[in-house]
Amino acid sequence: MRVQIVRSSNEPLSANAGGPQSRQRTETLKGSFLGNEEGLIRCPLVLQLGLDFEGVTSKVAFITGLLQLVGLTHPQELVGRFQFPATRLLARPTEGKMEYLSVLDSPVEEVLEQALLLGLCTAFLFDPYRPVLWTETSLSRRLDLFQTEGFYA
Repeated sequence: MRVQIVRSSNEPLSANAGGPQSRQRTETLKGSFLGNEEGLIRCPLVLQLGLDFEGVTSKVAFITGLLQLVGLTHPQELVGRFQFPATRLLARPTEGKMEYLSVLDSPVEEVLEQALLLGLCTAFLFDPYRPVLWTETSLSRRLDLFQTEGFYA
């Protein structure tokens, strides 16, 4: 029996269950603990992050300009201005629809808060203890952040 698993990236994985070729079948399995708020394994959604840079050519230059507008010189100086989770969170690219904060139409403080949180994220992890890093890639991310509860993570 051959089992085919389709990951979120739509790339199939195959696993041989030991049966002969004549007894093959294909099953699609899909599941996630992310977003689950009940049961033994809980991973509730904590935050959704994302900025809309439509019409902006350089994301880093734009956000750095906003930082200077409020009298700061380095992204790390934002850490004391906003409250955010004090623990690491799992991150995954946003799958659903959400409205992203427009950098051109939103209050400067809200944009800088989102930029701070994105600067504390990698593609898969929010870490409040890492340095704030702004790159074109990090500011372009649209992430769901999940708290891990109910098991060792």
